[in-house]
Amino acid sequence: MLLVSYDIADNRMRARFSKMLTKNGAIRLQLSVYEIVNTKRFSNNLLIKIEAFAKQFSPSDSVIIFEVQRDCLKKYGSAIHIDQDIVFL
Repeated sequence: MLLVSYDIADNRMRARFSKMLTKNGAIRLQLSVYEIVNTKRFSNNLLIKIEAFAKQFSPSDSVIIFEVQRDCLKKYGSAIHIDQDIVFL
């Protein structure tokens, strides 16, 4: 599993980056933190897309990618609800 955290100053670039992550299966945990749970191949393809975006970043922008084992991750607050199934009757 990957966690992607970013700080991008330009509003348009930040919106495009967020949209790209969401289109590629990322789940928003916080405003600029996403979780990606998928195969290694899929994650590698996403990393290539992130690197393409990084070429357009300003010197003040940053993206940090953490590779985390799912069973080692602790969530508190509203982030815990993402992992729970919701059933509507």
